[in-house]
Amino acid sequence: MSRVLVFVEGQTEETFVRDLLVPYFAPLGIYLTPILAQTSPGHKGGIVSYGKVKHQVTRLCRQDHGAYVTTLIDYYGLPTDFPDSDNQAQDAHQRVLQIEQALQQDIDEPNFVPNLLLHEFEALLFSAPEKFAEWLDDQSLLAPMAVIRAEFATPEHINNNPQTAPSKRILALVPSYKKTVDGPLIAEDIGLDAIRAQCPHFNNWIDRLLALPR
Repeated sequence: MSRVLVFVEGQTEETFVRDLLVPYFAPLGIYLTPILAQTSPGHKGGIVSYGKVKHQVTRLCRQDHGAYVTTLIDYYGLPTDFPDSDNQAQDAHQRVLQIEQALQQDIDEPNFVPNLLLHEFEALLFSAPEKFAEWLDDQSLLAPMAVIRAEFATPEHINNNPQTAPSKRILALVPSYKKTVDGPLIAEDIGLDAIRAQCPHFNNWIDRLLALPR
């Protein structure tokens, strides 16, 4: 048996872990618990600085040496004080890997498994554009969603800037999209295996968790 504390950026990721990842891992003897980031006393959700992340993650690692601690944080909008966040690797996957390696070195806890989402949670929803259209009961969304998906090698390559990040593209098509409600439900409808097949960096994280000693 392995226990994994998943330090999550917000309520969307918290629900995603609880409703999709927990049932996937539990039959394999790996028990995940989402831990929502705290931005200030009494306020949870959001990543405002690396200092706050490091403090909370380090505390989780040291409080429970019998559990692993991992992160589910968007690369999009990442505070610039994160270690190696200004690295110049051309490929987004390589940039994120370098930041994760820097996190591993800086936090330096044996039970820590660093992970960033490329580029953000909404990228996962482009793994199956048809499910997005089905869930919102609007087939007119299928064509523009499919066009966006076809422009990139994987959903994780969808642009990282304020106009073209995955969530911004979705909101341009569906202004009523509610990240904390619609996002996890659509992801659940897509299914973890389909997301893993389309999103290699995310899949690598899942593989790392599956390989933890238990």
